[in-house]
Amino acid sequence: MMTEHSTGANTSAVGDGGPAPGAAMDRRIARKATPWWRRKPVMIAVLVIVAAVLIWRFLPAAGSTDIASANIETGEVTRAAFDDYLPVRATVTPRVTTLVGVLSGGQVEKLLVQDGEMVTEGQPLATLANPQLKLDVLTREAQIASQLGGVASEGLGIERNKLDRAGQVAQAEYDLIKARRDLGIRRQLHDQGFLSDAGVKSFEEEAAYQEKRLAQLKSGRATEARITATQAARLSDTQTRLSGNMAAVRAGLAGLTIRAPSGGRLTNFVIQPGQTLKPGDPAGQVDSEGSWKLVAQVDEYYLGRVAVGQTATTSDGAKLTVSKVLPAVKDGRFQVELTFDRAPQGLNRGQTIDIRITLGAASRAVVAPVGGWLEAGGNSAFVLDADGAHARRRSVKIGRRNPEQVEILSGLNPGERIVISNTSSVKGDILNIR
Repeated sequence: MMTEHSTGANTSAVGDGGPAPGAAMDRRIARKATPWWRRKPVMIAVLVIVAAVLIWRFLPAAGSTDIASANIETGEVTRAAFDDYLPVRATVTPRVTTLVGVLSGGQVEKLLVQDGEMVTEGQPLATLANPQLKLDVLTREAQIASQLGGVASEGLGIERNKLDRAGQVAQAEYDLIKARRDLGIRRQLHDQGFLSDAGVKSFEEEAAYQEKRLAQLKSGRATEARITATQAARLSDTQTRLSGNMAAVRAGLAGLTIRAPSGGRLTNFVIQPGQTLKPGDPAGQVDSEGSWKLVAQVDEYYLGRVAVGQTATTSDGAKLTVSKVLPAVKDGRFQVELTFDRAPQGLNRGQTIDIRITLGAASRAVVAPVGGWLEAGGNSAFVLDADGAHARRRSVKIGRRNPEQVEILSGLNPGERIVISNTSSVKGDILNIR
């Protein structure tokens, strides 16, 4: 429109002898004013404000850490009943295990039972061959038998001396009786005047001699009896010792037969014919069949809380008692042994059973959910603000714990929510939850 108007005007002017061509193009055209919101200073100010807001919104404050809400878990602190128990997984093992040892070394000659069989106490399990041992046993038996024969000869000599001494005393007693009888007769004849004093005196001397002889024999017999009693006691001790040596020598030979030390199921009996065994080598073990115990590995955190005498239950309701606590810690765990009050049927060696060890009576307490936040020691927790956008670190003190709850002694109040995820890698004291 503007172009047409200008053309017409120019044509008219030229025809009328007006201004020169192109004069109309020098006319000023007025422009509309730019809106204030499109002015450059305003736009720069707006951009600065927006950048500041974004920086304030997304740049974490000093000592804080940003974390996505999807990467954390939270839980509520409540006041509830706290069940003080410890769940563990235990393994069924024989209550009594007796090792089968080799008494006398030798080469395995014959196996009499197989691994896994039931055996009775004293039952032969295998025989060993050891010709050198047999020869040594025979030699020592002969030596001991010779010594026993010498002891018996000495004992026989003592008894013979006793008999000889007794015979001498008996003879002296008889001679004294005879001398006194002759003396009595001679005294009667002397009193009747048929015998002189000289005739009586010789019989009196004979009787006195027999009395003195008998007294000496009896005194010698008493002294000899004391000596022979001591000698006989020593001979008896020697004979007993030699007999024990003989039994030990023969036991060495009997040791070539491996026997079951107790009744039960024979396990780990892996020796083979022809194998050479030394004295003291293990040959297997006998497990008490039908008498079981449970062995559990427990986290060292509970070392001071698990004690002998505490009760436990299985998922089937069977009752157990903690019978032994082995305090040696290995790989962060220690071992606990439990015995059944009445063992259930159908248990097998190596079977695993879930049990709960009762550590204390149930009581109400301030509790929080367990989680990764306890892996750093449980000395602090991140408590969520009311808006849920931030969580601030707070020192706490924990007490007992079970797989679901941990007792809060101080630092947290019922109704508060905490971050229960593992926050051990967080260095600051504030979490910005995005």
